[in-house]
Amino acid sequence: MFKHVFLTGPPGVGKTTLVQKACEALTSSGVAVEGFYTEEVREGGRRVGFDVVSVTGKRGILSRIGCSSGSSAGRREHRVGQYLVDLVSFESLALPLFRNASPGGRAVFVIDEIGKMELFSQDFIRAVRQMLGSSGRPVLGTIPAPKGRPLGLVEEVTKENRNHILQDIVAALQESLGQTA
Repeated sequence: MFKHVFLTGPPGVGKTTLVQKACEALTSSGVAVEGFYTEEVREGGRRVGFDVVSVTGKRGILSRIGCSSGSSAGRREHRVGQYLVDLVSFESLALPLFRNASPGGRAVFVIDEIGKMELFSQDFIRAVRQMLGSSGRPVLGTIPAPKGRPLGLVEEVTKENRNHILQDIVAALQESLGQTA
C-alpha cells in the first residue's frame, strides 16, 4: 500500500524547504525522487515571481510580476495577485515529468505545489489526479493554506515544527516503498 504525504501551511513557512530536505534525505537513503518544486525568484531582494524546478534542476517560469514573459502571447492571461502565470512554460516543464515518471512506483513523486497558479492548467489537474489515483507510487506534495485559515484535520507546517516533522515524512515515504530507514 502506498502513502501520499501532503504538507500545508501559509505562504513563507518553509513547505518547499521541507520538501527539498526530504528529497535530499530520501535520495541519500537510496530512494529515487522525481517531480518538481516551486521556487521564489528575487531581484535586488524583491520577489518578482516564481519558477518551477524539476528535482534534477531543470528550470522554467511559473509566474512573473506584471508583464508577459513572451511565451503566452496571444493566449488568455491568468493572474494571481500581481503575478502573471506563464502556463505554457509551466506545462512544458511539469507535464513531461508526470508522463515520464518511472514505471512500477519505485520512486517518490514530488508535487510542490498544488496551488492557484498551477491549477489554471487543466492538464496539470488531470495529471495530478492520475498520479494520485492509479500510479501506485507515493507522492510528496504541498498545498498552500490561506494565512489565518488552516485546513481542518490537517497538521500545518509552521516555522516551529518544520524541522521536527522531516523524519516523519521521510519514514512514511520509505515505508510506503517497503524500505526502512
